[in-house]
Amino acid sequence: MMIKRIAINTGGGDAPGLNAAIRAATLAGMNRGWDVMGISHGYGTFTDPMQRSLITLDRDRVRGITLLGGTILGTANRGNPFEIPIQHQDGSITLEDRSDMVVDGFRKAGLDALIAMGGDGSMAIAHRLIQKGIPIVGVPKTIDNDLPGTDATLGFDTAVNIATEAIDRISTTAEAHERIMVIEVMGRYAGWIALHAGLSATADIILLPEIPFDFASMVKKVEERESQGRHFTIVVVAEGAIEKEGTVFTKGKVAGQSEQLGGVAEYVSKTLGRLTGKESRHIVLGHLQRGGSPSTLDRLISLRLGAAAVRAIADQDFGKIVMIQAGEIVRVPIDSIAGQMKRVPLDSDTVLTARELGICLGD
Repeated sequence: MMIKRIAINTGGGDAPGLNAAIRAATLAGMNRGWDVMGISHGYGTFTDPMQRSLITLDRDRVRGITLLGGTILGTANRGNPFEIPIQHQDGSITLEDRSDMVVDGFRKAGLDALIAMGGDGSMAIAHRLIQKGIPIVGVPKTIDNDLPGTDATLGFDTAVNIATEAIDRISTTAEAHERIMVIEVMGRYAGWIALHAGLSATADIILLPEIPFDFASMVKKVEERESQGRHFTIVVVAEGAIEKEGTVFTKGKVAGQSEQLGGVAEYVSKTLGRLTGKESRHIVLGHLQRGGSPSTLDRLISLRLGAAAVRAIADQDFGKIVMIQAGEIVRVPIDSIAGQMKRVPLDSDTVLTARELGICLGD
């Protein structure tokens, strides 16, 4: 098969570095004489009647976007073409499978291959579209760093940097007011952001989804600091952290979208304040971690992965996701990671380092 025209889409939550990956893939494709197109808002170009045009990607369109956060293609965390939410006049919502519209639109547009940039949900969708005949190469994008098979996903480093700086700033006001401050970070069901940012910012307590917490150990840590004349405590909690015998905290679920996590920081703050008698506040960093210019590392990773995806298409090595292992680009079958999650290993050096430093992990 001769490659003449390819497309790029970005699905799920946005992440710093996506634009750099788009730029690299666009230029690498154009340098091979290919036309490069963008699919807007996930697969919205094909599934939404209001978005019926592909975006032409050329040198002018991608000039200067490496340093920009977000994605020039837009994204959608309710853009699963297999489960499009349809609201009816009576207020009810049903899910409609529009995947055939994606396949039909892909073929009518004369596209030869697709670069799908996304996380676990996007790769699960890509796997199903591959089964329907679309040649796809994946690029790992998620600030959560929870895709198996890769050392890092684009967006993770920036998210950790932002969270670390925020915790640093909160620490100074916590000390001034002698408070407990509980900072909630993203990560869904994996604790990579909480662990890396919490450790880097010298947090006193770090709560991960991988280690169910109890308050006895946290109270002990606060009291230990008080006895040492340290009258403030910094707690970093991943949004997916759970109490022993508890369940994940959620803010509800919208049709066609995964459940929204959140609320654990408020719960931990109120409970810890009550148990210790200290003033306790909480703050949710939220989408601050997604926004802004990508770090140097994320720019480099994203450029490498975008160009690597084009090389995989040139080799017609479809059904693969390009990843970084031991610093090198590799290609891994998408079906080997679809539906799987990389969680923090409890025997990892980073976890052991936190324990050696006396950080309470809630257990």
